[in-house]
Amino acid sequence: MKLLRYGPRGSEKPGLMAADGTIRDLSGHIADVTPEALSRAELDRLAALDPMSLPKVEGTPRLGVPVAGIGKIVAIGLNYADHAKESNLPIPSEPVMFMKALSSLTGPNDEVMLPRDSVHSDWEVELGVVIGRTARYVEEADALDHVAGFTIVNDVSERFNQKERGSQWSKGKGHDTFAPTGPWLVTTDEIADCQALDMSLDLNGRRMQTGNTKTMIFPVAELIAYVSRFVTLLPGDLVITGTPPGVGDGMKPPLFLKAGDRMDLSIAGLGTQSQAVVEWRRLPEDAR
Repeated sequence: MKLLRYGPRGSEKPGLMAADGTIRDLSGHIADVTPEALSRAELDRLAALDPMSLPKVEGTPRLGVPVAGIGKIVAIGLNYADHAKESNLPIPSEPVMFMKALSSLTGPNDEVMLPRDSVHSDWEVELGVVIGRTARYVEEADALDHVAGFTIVNDVSERFNQKERGSQWSKGKGHDTFAPTGPWLVTTDEIADCQALDMSLDLNGRRMQTGNTKTMIFPVAELIAYVSRFVTLLPGDLVITGTPPGVGDGMKPPLFLKAGDRMDLSIAGLGTQSQAVVEWRRLPEDAR
Protein backbone atom coordinates (compact mmCIF):
# COMPACT_ATOMS: atom_id res chain seq x y z
CA MET A 1 0.00 0.00 0.00
CA LYS A 2 0.87 3.63 -0.45
CA LEU A 3 -0.56 5.38 2.59
CA LEU A 4 -0.75 9.17 2.62
CA ARG A 5 -2.31 12.18 4.28
CA TYR A 6 -3.93 14.92 2.24
CA GLY A 7 -5.41 18.35 2.87
CA PRO A 8 -4.44 21.66 4.49
CA ARG A 9 -1.67 21.68 7.08
CA GLY A 10 -3.07 20.62 10.42
CA SER A 11 -6.28 19.25 8.90
CA GLU A 12 -4.97 16.33 6.88
CA LYS A 13 -7.11 13.28 6.21
CA PRO A 14 -5.92 9.69 5.74
CA GLY A 15 -5.81 8.23 2.26
CA LEU A 16 -4.05 5.86 -0.04
CA MET A 17 -2.78 6.00 -3.58
CA ALA A 18 -4.65 3.52 -5.74
CA ALA A 19 -3.09 1.64 -8.64
CA ASP A 20 -4.84 3.94 -11.13
CA GLY A 21 -3.07 6.98 -9.69
CA THR A 22 -6.06 8.35 -7.80
CA ILE A 23 -6.13 9.26 -4.13
CA ARG A 24 -8.74 7.31 -2.16
CA ASP A 25 -10.11 8.48 1.18
CA LEU A 26 -9.55 6.21 4.19
CA SER A 27 -11.49 8.32 6.70
CA GLY A 28 -14.21 5.68 6.95
CA HIS A 29 -11.68 3.11 8.16
CA ILE A 30 -9.07 5.00 10.21
CA ALA A 31 -9.07 8.43 11.85
CA ASP A 32 -5.54 9.16 10.59
CA VAL A 33 -2.32 7.45 9.58
CA THR A 34 -0.97 7.29 13.12
CA PRO A 35 1.66 5.06 14.75
CA GLU A 36 -1.20 2.83 15.95
CA ALA A 37 -2.27 2.32 12.32
CA LEU A 38 1.16 0.89 11.51
CA SER A 39 0.75 -2.32 13.48
CA ARG A 40 0.89 -5.53 11.49
CA ALA A 41 -2.79 -6.25 12.19
CA GLU A 42 -3.94 -2.77 11.14
CA LEU A 43 -1.86 -2.78 7.96
CA ASP A 44 -3.25 -6.21 7.07
CA ARG A 45 -6.78 -4.93 7.65
CA LEU A 46 -6.24 -1.90 5.41
CA ALA A 47 -4.54 -4.01 2.74
CA ALA A 48 -7.65 -6.17 2.54
CA LEU A 49 -9.75 -3.20 1.42
CA ASP A 50 -10.58 -2.71 -2.23
CA PRO A 51 -9.06 0.71 -3.01
CA MET A 52 -11.50 1.29 -5.86
CA SER A 53 -14.40 0.97 -3.46
CA LEU A 54 -13.13 3.90 -1.37
CA PRO A 55 -14.27 7.47 -2.07
CA LYS A 56 -12.18 9.15 -4.74
CA VAL A 57 -10.49 12.41 -3.75
CA GLU A 58 -10.99 14.93 -6.52
CA GLY A 59 -8.36 17.37 -7.75
CA THR A 60 -4.77 17.57 -6.60
CA PRO A 61 -4.82 18.26 -2.87
CA ARG A 62 -1.78 19.15 -0.84
CA LEU A 63 0.02 16.13 0.60
CA GLY A 64 1.18 16.21 4.19
CA VAL A 65 3.77 14.16 6.05
CA PRO A 66 2.45 10.62 5.47
CA VAL A 67 2.46 9.65 9.17
CA ALA A 68 0.89 11.80 11.89
CA GLY A 69 2.49 11.80 15.31
CA ILE A 70 6.04 10.86 14.39
CA GLY A 71 7.78 10.60 17.75
CA LYS A 72 11.38 11.23 16.73
CA ILE A 73 13.67 11.49 13.73
CA VAL A 74 16.94 9.58 14.01
CA ALA A 75 19.31 10.52 11.20
CA ILE A 76 22.42 8.76 9.92
CA GLY A 77 25.28 10.80 8.49
CA LEU A 78 28.02 9.88 6.04
CA ASN A 79 26.45 6.55 5.08
CA TYR A 80 27.73 6.61 1.49
CA ALA A 81 31.50 6.47 1.04
CA ASP A 82 31.56 8.95 -1.85
CA HIS A 83 29.56 11.46 0.21
CA ALA A 84 32.01 11.13 3.11
CA LYS A 85 34.84 11.74 0.64
CA GLU A 86 33.25 14.85 -0.88
CA SER A 87 32.67 16.15 2.67
CA ASN A 88 36.40 15.69 3.43
CA LEU A 89 35.54 13.38 6.29
CA PRO A 90 36.75 9.84 7.03
CA ILE A 91 34.55 6.89 6.19
CA PRO A 92 32.91 6.05 9.54
CA SER A 93 33.67 2.77 11.27
CA GLU A 94 30.28 2.93 13.00
CA PRO A 95 27.08 4.71 11.94
CA VAL A 96 27.06 8.44 12.67
CA MET A 97 23.81 9.26 14.51
CA PHE A 98 22.12 12.57 15.16
CA MET A 99 18.60 13.74 15.92
CA LYS A 100 16.59 15.99 13.62
CA ALA A 101 13.91 18.24 15.12
CA LEU A 102 10.27 17.24 14.70
CA SER A 103 9.50 20.87 13.92
CA SER A 104 11.49 20.47 10.68
CA LEU A 105 8.88 18.06 9.26
CA THR A 106 6.84 19.33 6.32
CA GLY A 107 4.92 17.94 3.38
CA PRO A 108 6.76 16.56 0.34
CA ASN A 109 5.84 19.45 -1.93
CA ASP A 110 5.68 22.27 0.62
CA GLU A 111 8.06 25.21 0.38
CA VAL A 112 11.51 24.93 1.96
CA MET A 113 12.20 28.13 3.87
CA LEU A 114 15.79 29.24 4.25
CA PRO A 115 16.87 30.10 7.79
CA ARG A 116 17.30 33.80 8.50
CA ASP A 117 20.54 35.08 6.91
CA SER A 118 21.41 31.62 5.58
CA VAL A 119 23.76 31.36 2.60
CA HIS A 120 24.90 27.74 3.14
CA SER A 121 21.72 25.67 2.87
CA ASP A 122 22.07 22.36 1.03
CA TRP A 123 20.05 19.36 -0.19
CA GLU A 124 20.19 15.62 0.64
CA VAL A 125 17.91 12.98 -0.86
CA GLU A 126 17.51 10.11 1.61
CA LEU A 127 15.62 6.87 2.12
CA GLY A 128 13.31 7.24 5.12
CA VAL A 129 12.38 4.18 7.18
CA VAL A 130 9.21 4.27 9.28
CA ILE A 131 9.13 1.96 12.28
CA GLY A 132 6.08 -0.26 12.81
CA ARG A 133 7.08 -2.30 15.88
CA THR A 134 9.07 -1.30 18.96
CA ALA A 135 12.76 -1.96 18.32
CA ARG A 136 14.98 -2.33 21.38
CA TYR A 137 18.24 -4.26 21.10
CA VAL A 138 17.02 -6.06 18.00
CA GLU A 139 19.25 -8.36 16.00
CA GLU A 140 20.15 -7.42 12.46
CA ALA A 141 18.47 -10.58 11.12
CA ASP A 142 15.18 -9.45 12.66
CA ALA A 143 15.50 -5.70 12.12
CA LEU A 144 13.42 -5.36 8.94
CA ASP A 145 10.49 -7.08 10.71
CA HIS A 146 10.21 -3.89 12.76
CA VAL A 147 9.74 -1.67 9.67
CA ALA A 148 6.28 -0.53 8.55
CA GLY A 149 7.42 1.05 5.31
CA PHE A 150 9.60 3.48 3.42
CA THR A 151 9.40 7.06 2.22
CA ILE A 152 11.50 9.88 0.76
CA VAL A 153 13.07 12.53 2.98
CA ASN A 154 15.00 15.62 1.93
CA ASP A 155 17.47 16.14 4.79
CA VAL A 156 17.95 19.85 4.09
CA SER A 157 21.02 21.14 5.93
CA GLU A 158 22.47 24.55 6.77
CA ARG A 159 26.16 23.73 6.45
CA PHE A 160 27.60 26.72 8.37
CA ASN A 161 25.38 25.99 11.36
CA GLN A 162 26.16 22.29 11.03
CA LYS A 163 29.93 22.57 10.80
CA GLU A 164 31.08 25.91 12.18
CA ARG A 165 29.04 26.24 15.38
CA GLY A 166 30.60 23.46 17.42
CA SER A 167 30.16 19.73 16.97
CA GLN A 168 26.37 19.50 17.11
CA TRP A 169 25.05 18.70 13.62
CA SER A 170 21.49 19.25 14.80
CA LYS A 171 22.10 23.01 14.71
CA GLY A 172 22.17 22.86 10.93
CA LYS A 173 19.59 20.11 10.45
CA GLY A 174 16.57 21.11 12.50
CA HIS A 175 15.39 24.37 10.94
CA ASP A 176 11.71 24.72 10.04
CA THR A 177 10.78 22.95 6.76
CA PHE A 178 14.14 21.10 6.66
CA ALA A 179 12.57 17.61 6.49
CA PRO A 180 10.13 17.33 3.56
CA THR A 181 8.73 13.80 3.91
CA GLY A 182 6.55 11.76 1.54
CA PRO A 183 4.69 11.70 -0.77
CA TRP A 184 3.48 8.49 0.86
CA LEU A 185 4.47 5.64 3.10
CA VAL A 186 5.06 2.54 0.97
CA THR A 187 4.57 -0.61 3.01
CA THR A 188 7.32 -3.21 3.00
CA ASP A 189 5.38 -5.73 0.90
CA GLU A 190 5.73 -3.39 -2.10
CA ILE A 191 9.52 -3.03 -1.81
CA ALA A 192 11.29 -6.24 -2.78
CA ASP A 193 14.73 -5.02 -1.70
CA CYS A 194 15.29 -1.73 0.11
CA GLN A 195 18.98 -2.05 -0.77
CA ALA A 196 18.37 -1.79 -4.51
CA LEU A 197 16.58 1.55 -4.92
CA ASP A 198 17.71 4.19 -7.41
CA MET A 199 17.58 7.71 -6.00
CA SER A 200 18.11 11.17 -7.45
CA LEU A 201 17.82 14.89 -6.79
CA ASP A 202 17.62 17.67 -9.38
CA LEU A 203 18.16 21.36 -8.68
CA ASN A 204 16.45 23.67 -11.17
CA GLY A 205 16.28 20.78 -13.65
CA ARG A 206 19.97 19.87 -13.32
CA ARG A 207 20.85 16.46 -11.91
CA MET A 208 22.88 16.85 -8.71
CA GLN A 209 22.57 13.50 -6.97
CA THR A 210 22.37 10.06 -8.53
CA GLY A 211 22.71 7.04 -6.28
CA ASN A 212 21.41 3.67 -5.22
CA THR A 213 20.79 2.34 -1.74
CA LYS A 214 23.00 -0.65 -2.55
CA THR A 215 26.04 1.58 -1.96
CA MET A 216 25.18 2.34 1.68
CA ILE A 217 28.07 1.67 4.02
CA PHE A 218 25.64 0.40 6.66
CA PRO A 219 22.49 -1.21 5.19
CA VAL A 220 19.04 -0.53 6.61
CA ALA A 221 18.86 -3.71 8.70
CA GLU A 222 22.23 -2.98 10.27
CA LEU A 223 21.20 0.61 10.98
CA ILE A 224 17.96 -0.40 12.71
CA ALA A 225 19.80 -2.94 14.87
CA TYR A 226 22.57 -0.43 15.67
CA VAL A 227 20.29 2.47 16.55
CA SER A 228 18.16 0.20 18.75
CA ARG A 229 21.14 -0.30 21.06
CA PHE A 230 21.15 3.38 21.98
CA VAL A 231 17.63 4.66 21.26
CA THR A 232 14.44 2.63 21.53
CA LEU A 233 12.60 2.98 18.25
CA LEU A 234 8.83 3.20 18.62
CA PRO A 235 6.04 2.80 16.06
CA GLY A 236 5.91 5.89 13.89
CA ASP A 237 9.53 6.87 14.45
CA LEU A 238 11.43 7.92 11.33
CA VAL A 239 15.00 6.84 10.56
CA ILE A 240 16.70 8.62 7.68
CA THR A 241 19.60 6.68 6.28
CA GLY A 242 22.11 9.03 4.67
CA THR A 243 22.62 10.60 1.27
CA PRO A 244 24.65 9.69 -1.82
CA PRO A 245 27.24 12.10 -3.28
CA GLY A 246 26.31 15.27 -5.12
CA VAL A 247 25.48 17.72 -2.34
CA GLY A 248 26.23 21.39 -2.91
CA ASP A 249 28.80 21.57 -0.15
CA GLY A 250 30.94 19.01 -1.96
CA MET A 251 31.14 20.95 -5.23
CA LYS A 252 34.10 23.05 -6.30
CA PRO A 253 33.20 25.81 -5.74
CA PRO A 254 30.35 24.95 -3.35
CA LEU A 255 26.80 25.63 -4.50
CA PHE A 256 24.05 26.42 -2.02
CA LEU A 257 20.32 26.98 -2.13
CA LYS A 258 18.80 30.39 -2.77
CA ALA A 259 15.27 31.70 -2.94
CA GLY A 260 13.66 30.79 -6.26
CA ASP A 261 15.39 27.41 -6.56
CA ARG A 262 13.43 24.20 -6.97
CA MET A 263 14.43 20.72 -5.80
CA ASP A 264 12.97 17.55 -7.33
CA LEU A 265 13.62 14.24 -5.58
CA SER A 266 12.88 10.65 -6.55
CA ILE A 267 13.42 7.16 -5.15
CA ALA A 268 12.35 4.12 -7.15
CA GLY A 269 9.01 2.80 -5.97
CA LEU A 270 8.55 5.62 -3.46
CA GLY A 271 7.38 8.45 -5.72
CA THR A 272 8.68 12.00 -6.07
CA GLN A 273 8.93 15.26 -4.16
CA SER A 274 9.23 18.86 -5.40
CA GLN A 275 9.99 21.91 -3.26
CA ALA A 276 10.34 25.59 -4.05
CA VAL A 277 12.94 27.41 -1.94
CA VAL A 278 11.82 30.68 -0.32
CA GLU A 279 13.34 33.32 1.93
CA TRP A 280 12.87 33.20 5.69
CA ARG A 281 9.69 34.81 6.94
CA ARG A 282 7.69 34.81 10.12
CA LEU A 283 4.93 32.20 10.20
CA PRO A 284 1.37 32.86 11.36
CA GLU A 285 1.90 30.82 14.51
CA ASP A 286 4.74 33.14 15.56
CA ALA A 287 2.15 35.75 16.52
CA ARG A 288 0.18 33.43 18.79
